[in-house]
Amino acid sequence: MFGELVPSGGGDPIPLLAKKLMVGRRENCEIVLRFNNVSANHCQLFIDSGYWFVKDMGSRNGTKVNGRRISGRKRLDPGDTISIAKHSYEVVYSPIDLGANGPPPPDEESLTDILGKSLLDRAGLDRRDRPR
Repeated sequence: MFGELVPSGGGDPIPLLAKKLMVGRRENCEIVLRFNNVSANHCQLFIDSGYWFVKDMGSRNGTKVNGRRISGRKRLDPGDTISIAKHSYEVVYSPIDLGANGPPPPDEESLTDILGKSLLDRAGLDRRDRPR
């Protein structure tokens, strides 16, 4: 077992039994959530460098991590809350047990924030922002 999702409102934990899992309403998903507001193929969970990540698969009702809707891949740290449509779960796992060493890998969203700005912007030296 590679961790588990513990329902926020109570209930049985969902074991994470593989390193790559599709979550959705369809029976062919590895984690089946039989709720009308969950998309057929809602999101994908996968391990990268010892950390769980989630990627929304274009779901109608979205995927959130700690209350923020995601668009790219997002790292799930132990204790984070993932919301699939309106259904929330605490993510429980140990990065060390999954082979993590060194700093955690960045989110795709973090990379977009960094790469989307010029070096001057990131250093706070962009002249366009300064009053003349």
